[in-house]
Amino acid sequence: MSGTAGKSAEYEQQALKGVRDTGLEDVRLRAFLAHAWRTPKGFYGWLVTVDHKLIGRRYIVTAFLFLILAGLSALAMRFQLAQPEAGHIGPDLYNQLFTMHGTTMMFLFAVPVMEAFAIYLVPLMIGTRNVAFPRLNAFSYWVYLCGGLMIWIAFAFETGADAGWFSYVPLAGPEYGIGKRPDFWAQMVTYTEVSALAVAVEIIATVFKQRAPGMSLDRIPLYVWSVLVTAFVILFAMPAVMVSSTMLILDRLVGTKFFDPNAGGDALLWQHLFWFFGHPEVYIIFIPATGFVSAILPTFVRRPVFGYLGIVLSLVAIGFLSFGLWVHHMFATGLPQLGESFFTASSMMIAIPSGIQIFCWIATIWGGRPILATPMLFVLGFIFTFVIGGLTGVMVASVPLDLQVHDTYFVVAHFHYVLVGGAVFPLLGAVYYWFPKITGRMLSEGLGRWNFWLLFVGFNLTFFPMHILGLQGMPRRVYTYPPASGWGEMNLFISLSSLVVVAGFALFFLNILLSLRNGRIAGDNPWGASTLEWATASPPPSYDFSRLPVVNHREPLWAEPDILPVVEGLRVDAREVLAGTVADAVPQVRVPSADNSIWPLLSAIAVGGAFLGSIYTPWAVVWGAIPVSIGFICWFWPKGEPEDEE
Repeated sequence: MSGTAGKSAEYEQQALKGVRDTGLEDVRLRAFLAHAWRTPKGFYGWLVTVDHKLIGRRYIVTAFLFLILAGLSALAMRFQLAQPEAGHIGPDLYNQLFTMHGTTMMFLFAVPVMEAFAIYLVPLMIGTRNVAFPRLNAFSYWVYLCGGLMIWIAFAFETGADAGWFSYVPLAGPEYGIGKRPDFWAQMVTYTEVSALAVAVEIIATVFKQRAPGMSLDRIPLYVWSVLVTAFVILFAMPAVMVSSTMLILDRLVGTKFFDPNAGGDALLWQHLFWFFGHPEVYIIFIPATGFVSAILPTFVRRPVFGYLGIVLSLVAIGFLSFGLWVHHMFATGLPQLGESFFTASSMMIAIPSGIQIFCWIATIWGGRPILATPMLFVLGFIFTFVIGGLTGVMVASVPLDLQVHDTYFVVAHFHYVLVGGAVFPLLGAVYYWFPKITGRMLSEGLGRWNFWLLFVGFNLTFFPMHILGLQGMPRRVYTYPPASGWGEMNLFISLSSLVVVAGFALFFLNILLSLRNGRIAGDNPWGASTLEWATASPPPSYDFSRLPVVNHREPLWAEPDILPVVEGLRVDAREVLAGTVADAVPQVRVPSADNSIWPLLSAIAVGGAFLGSIYTPWAVVWGAIPVSIGFICWFWPKGEPEDEE
């Protein structure tokens, strides 16, 4: 069975022009496609590529490098806190360390790495050849890289951000902010959110319009649903923090008074704007992680996920409810109690859709025969740790309790159980699961099991005692504490336990390095999975699929294990993707896909120069608009004659 798309128009009779895939032998077909979708070799090709797989891999590697930097800063803090009144790190450097740690983890690792996997996997999972806006995809990476390098280079020159990853005013304002430190932080936020918004637009357009024929909304893989919901949350949440960071830098550099109460401004306005973004950001990180779980689980229990519709509706509900929780970060600011009660109710209500997902996963495991491979171990570790984080989240949603534990290590413990337990564990499971698809080689199962247990045990030994420290009154964001406090032994235990976490991550990276060189050849579908990314070679070719698949089932590779039906009619002499209807993925039109280009990189450099220059003078925005405009004009300058191919 095969689908058809487009009219049977004839093309020019040349070897690489006007050739359709109908009737071509596989070898010739793949040769034509490889030529059309090729990336130039060498360093130049690395700069100009718009291949979603290459950009996704680049995002993943960069995000994990930032994870290493954030981990080293956390290790330095634990070294300082291992004993009372230690003098290893002074208060100024400590302020920079905890700010750089939180900023890097939230803005430069957690959100980008989730988007990185989406960039790589979504086109493969929905049966298309690239994302909807390939050059925008490349631009988003370069902007992200510029922002991350900027703030870490500033830290290396003792100009690191030092007001916390939330950068509260007036601490970060013109009166108390030291030098250019808050300015670098504010512009880094703008960089990363431009990048995140670009990826969100790509994901929404790709999922809605480029799904394989037959992949109706009720056949979309649950992981794709998760990143689609995340993309919409990004669209509505990220502008809030971009507005607030712009207002902050205007207060500092231009002399506006948005956050100055003495001039009619309001310091609490910063918290409202920041946490209107900040709490949805937790779910921007968490929702794709649940998608990882929903993708990995059925493969290792050998049955479809129980409650597909319930999980989809839960994802949508979490996305909506995430915008009604931000004030539970502000219970100690003296807001009206009636308003606080509303946000308490919202904070507890969001546990319902999260609980539905967990029960669906448990039901899936209960009705199957689990295979305890390494990805499955990380899924089980996620369920355990996230339940603890969810329970403490319900606790701090209560105003009386929150007032007692606010700004203590209890909140630090809760935060890490939610984000590390709820996002990093599924993420590492995803790395083990899709590593053979990305590289063509398997990670070591033996090292993987050691990796899991070191991280699982080390994480719980490190962060669970922080609940106790918080209840004993130890405040967070302090660089030392008196011996009479009685916190010394617990802090020493936590610091020693953190070395187990370090050993776990070291083993993880060692496993990757060894497997890239000597790992067992994976084959196309080593796990026997059911979704479309496993229907092509491992690693996938530049064109993803030689013939686009037709989807007749929610689990296409299990429903039709021998051969998938395919769609014919796409050009093979030029880059072209198939666009269809939103609801039912009925093919409508063949759409050209952008070729490789240097202009996304040059445009990102121009944007970065304008942002960086604005830290020192507002005129940089005016003069910087000139190279930015040149870059965008050259980027979008029409090339060739468009064809009407409905």
